[in-house]
Amino acid sequence: MGTLDAKTPETPQPLRHKLPVFIVVSLAIVLNFLAAKMGLVSAEVASIARWVALAGLGYLCYQRKNLTTWILFALLLGAQVGYTFPEGADWYNVLSKIFIKLIKTIVAPLIFGTLLVGIAGHSDIKSVGRMGFRSILYFEVITTVALVIGLVAINISQAGVGIPQMPSSEELPEVRKPMTGPEIVLHTFPDNIIKAVADGEILQIVVFTVLFAISMTMVSEQRRRPFITFAESLSEIMFKFTGLIMYFAPLGVGGAIAYTVAKLGLGVFGNLGMLLLTLYAALLVFVFGVLLPVALLFRIPIRRFWKYVSEPLTIAFATTSSEAALPKAMENMEKMGVSRRVVSFVLPTGLSFNLDGSTLYLSLAAIFVAQAAKIEIPIGQQITMLITLMLTTKGIAGVSRASLVILTGTAASMGLPDWPIAAILGIDALMDMGRTAVNTLGNCLATAIVGQWEGEANFSDEPAGEG
Repeated sequence: MGTLDAKTPETPQPLRHKLPVFIVVSLAIVLNFLAAKMGLVSAEVASIARWVALAGLGYLCYQRKNLTTWILFALLLGAQVGYTFPEGADWYNVLSKIFIKLIKTIVAPLIFGTLLVGIAGHSDIKSVGRMGFRSILYFEVITTVALVIGLVAINISQAGVGIPQMPSSEELPEVRKPMTGPEIVLHTFPDNIIKAVADGEILQIVVFTVLFAISMTMVSEQRRRPFITFAESLSEIMFKFTGLIMYFAPLGVGGAIAYTVAKLGLGVFGNLGMLLLTLYAALLVFVFGVLLPVALLFRIPIRRFWKYVSEPLTIAFATTSSEAALPKAMENMEKMGVSRRVVSFVLPTGLSFNLDGSTLYLSLAAIFVAQAAKIEIPIGQQITMLITLMLTTKGIAGVSRASLVILTGTAASMGLPDWPIAAILGIDALMDMGRTAVNTLGNCLATAIVGQWEGEANFSDEPAGEG
């Protein structure tokens, strides 16, 4: 794996190398189906078949020497390791936590360097204001659509109706009182930039950097140039730092999945399976019914977009943290052809204002809680709840499973019981994977669209670079 690189061309493999692996994988699937559904094959034989199939897939990954392929393989291997050896759950979690910690060390300096160069390096303050307005407008329209889809989906599926009150040993997160409009605005501005960096307050870092960059445009070129040179060097170094940490991504992703499977097992899907299916169906409707048409409307090349977004999407899915995928997403969107100025502004800002997957989930989960508790919520109150969620979801993407905190606070404010939320905790990690992946996908698409909108995207073979 020493020659892994996202840029490395994939080594073409003759069919004779692939065919035996495909046959083994197909046989493993058949044997596991026979073991699980018909009892015709012992569990031991099914387990051996899975390991042999994984060994074959590992061989194909080794031949391809591609980081994204290794990450996808790590998802499968992690699931098998967690299922077979659940007693190692705490150690699997260590791998995941190390990866996320390393990623978080990158975020603040990467945003500071790239955004500073993007704004102060061009001295066009009006274009920054225009880009900010267009970004926020796009964010609010798309997240509103996501909220409505979640609301419609749960009202159609009625997944919470008939759910028995299930005992749960899970501890609910501390109830967070929904922030008011003035509190949200006040929270946007840092009172101490060091504290903002330490707390991972992405939006506060963005605001500080924008103001700092605007201040730089007000001094002479002679005074400004050394700092811009420093910021350019910092950006390039942090992108290299990102590449270095990404070598650890397969271990981090595999550890995250292994921990999830080891803790949950397969029995969690009983009464809550309908909720899980409703969420993923709604997310698919949102992706193919909203994001895809919007991408086509703005003439985003879908194949090229998927090529560059698949890797950060996989990281977000496995780690359940949009922040963990941010550095790679920034790097890849710039490679796709969006200017560094747009990438460094839109992607970090989207972590607070464009949480498509999380907002969809929260509208869906809040009504699920009411359905489980047999409480009727009139359509007018549901609309009020949507408006509340639009405000309270700002700035939660950096924390894994932070949506549960918002859901607990929303349920408390609506007078709903907390036992359905405690039940949701059992499958929340699985739901968090989907909603976080959609958060990242939506932010990457927003970056490409704003780049097109601003005329700062070049989707030919040559990237737009810093322009």
